[in-house]
Amino acid sequence: MINAFLNLPRFYKRMISVASDVVVLTLALWVSFGLRFVEFWVPSLEHVMVFSATVVTTVVIFGRMGLYRAVVRFLNDRAFMTIVGCVIASALALVVYGYFFQVQVPRTVPVVYGALAFIFVAGSRMGVRLLVQAPAQRNKIRVAIVGTGDTGRQLASALSHGTEYRPVLFITANSANHRSTINGIPVFDIRHVQKGVARYDVSRVLLALDEDALGDRREILEKLEPVNVPVQTVPSVSELVSGKARINDIRDLEIEDLLGREPVRPDPQLVEATLKGKSVMVTGAGGSIGSELCRQILRHKPKRLVLFEQSEYGLYAIERELKSSNIVGNYGVELHPILGSVTHRRRCEAVMKAFDINIVYHAAAYKHVPLVEHNIIEGVQNNVFGTWHTAEAAIAAGVERFVLVSTDKAVRPTNVMGASKRLAELVLQGLAGRQNGTVFSMVRFGNVLGSSGSVVPLFRDQIRDGGPVTVTHQDIIRYFMTIPEASQLVLQAGAMGQGGEVFVLDMGEPVKIADLARKMIRLMGLTEKTEENPAGDIEITYTGLRPGEKLFEELLIGDNPQGTSHPRVMMAREVSLQWEEVSKLLDRLALASQNFDCERILELIHSAPTGYTPNGDVADLVWCHRIKTVGGTREGDDGKIRVIY
Repeated sequence: MINAFLNLPRFYKRMISVASDVVVLTLALWVSFGLRFVEFWVPSLEHVMVFSATVVTTVVIFGRMGLYRAVVRFLNDRAFMTIVGCVIASALALVVYGYFFQVQVPRTVPVVYGALAFIFVAGSRMGVRLLVQAPAQRNKIRVAIVGTGDTGRQLASALSHGTEYRPVLFITANSANHRSTINGIPVFDIRHVQKGVARYDVSRVLLALDEDALGDRREILEKLEPVNVPVQTVPSVSELVSGKARINDIRDLEIEDLLGREPVRPDPQLVEATLKGKSVMVTGAGGSIGSELCRQILRHKPKRLVLFEQSEYGLYAIERELKSSNIVGNYGVELHPILGSVTHRRRCEAVMKAFDINIVYHAAAYKHVPLVEHNIIEGVQNNVFGTWHTAEAAIAAGVERFVLVSTDKAVRPTNVMGASKRLAELVLQGLAGRQNGTVFSMVRFGNVLGSSGSVVPLFRDQIRDGGPVTVTHQDIIRYFMTIPEASQLVLQAGAMGQGGEVFVLDMGEPVKIADLARKMIRLMGLTEKTEENPAGDIEITYTGLRPGEKLFEELLIGDNPQGTSHPRVMMAREVSLQWEEVSKLLDRLALASQNFDCERILELIHSAPTGYTPNGDVADLVWCHRIKTVGGTREGDDGKIRVIY
């Protein structure tokens, strides 16, 4: 029957509403007079005329106020306020028509009539809405909302009108609100979350904390881990304001929630003074770090932003995003997408001169440890020679500042990727001593959550696929940052650099990768499968360290870091080389690369002050295959006989 009513043409639904209002308004008039006269009251002809005129006038007012155009199942507070106004007008009409038809209308009757008319009119609509929504509500996923602030209440309202989720419980960190209700939804203290989730049969928990409540986020997540239901989140206020997302866009927990510490905040005034009105170039602009750098830089309103990228699709994607942000934010920044490789010095120099670049952020690099280990020559070409050629181009183009995005793997590296980044640091330190026209600085940070190659999206995919989650070693630990945090640090270091410094971040305690995997399993509503819990959902397996991988990463080579103007940014005191020594090293590396001599490259890296100590043999795939199938020897420039191809 309900479905038959819902499928009626709109005209018939309106006629039913009008007929319903005529009946309930007439009933309200009769009851209001009957209550006044106590005994059973029969209206006179004059009273019938007053009733008819009042009801017709009220229906016309309802129509003019749009009440019959409103969809009953989506009525909101504004619609009920409209009913209040219409009912007041109807009560006044009753007084006017009583005077016009010379019918006595006692003073209490309009008041009683107004109250009854609101109850009958609003109640009939509320009843229809409940009847219509009841079947759909039963089929919705029952959710609990963490947060009773504006974000939580807006989410509850949006979900109530949606088709997928039904909010049945609020969870709050404020114990004073325990056992209260918000819009008819009960509120439970976070300490009683398991009891509330069980009582209301909650299928998932949605995190909807206001921005000023971020300090409670870690503690709340720790208490949600044992609940054994998926924990998800809603977009931030900035995403809602910019139009990138809606309040009911439910998604997995933000990777920042897994970090376990407060993000490091930059000094906005210092960064703004460095970037505003300047011409800025970002190499590797389509990568995870490079693209976030571009987003952050755009907000500081440089004169122009040059996106330098080797990947055509990566460049297309970031340019399209930044164009949209530029228009929405009214930043007025010139955007120039440029295809090119950092290994082509003349291309880099031509671009920097053409756009009169003031600042270069060099984020282009190969950073995946096993892949670089298997492709040694390309890793060195891109990470070492790419940095050198881009830096030389910056000097030739008169660039004011050049900032290298480095890594914690550059400290006492056991892999080619880390060693190549340490060599890149040595190159810039040598160039900083050779000239003083361009200020070179470097910034080191740990693993970036959510970047390409990060363990977080990998673990998430493995959990969704039913496991197992693969961890290389049960004791492996890493420092972690978020992409925005890493990018802000790069901008901060670039603003503080005076020439040749290596900046590092005080990142707090490192994170144990196995613990991170367990945290993700629990927050996705699953349990770990172990010998003690064979009925668990997801198993964690240990695959062994990969080529070039080590258990612990460091941020400093020396033990005496120097403080800076930022409380969480330090300046490392590292060994450096004069440019003459760096130049000779680069010449030898270039010769070894031209000869495709991976073994010689590793020897040169080891002999340089990089701290490189490989934990295995040469793993370059082409090198190893050629040795097996072709082989060959030659005498190197150090007098040693070695295999080549």
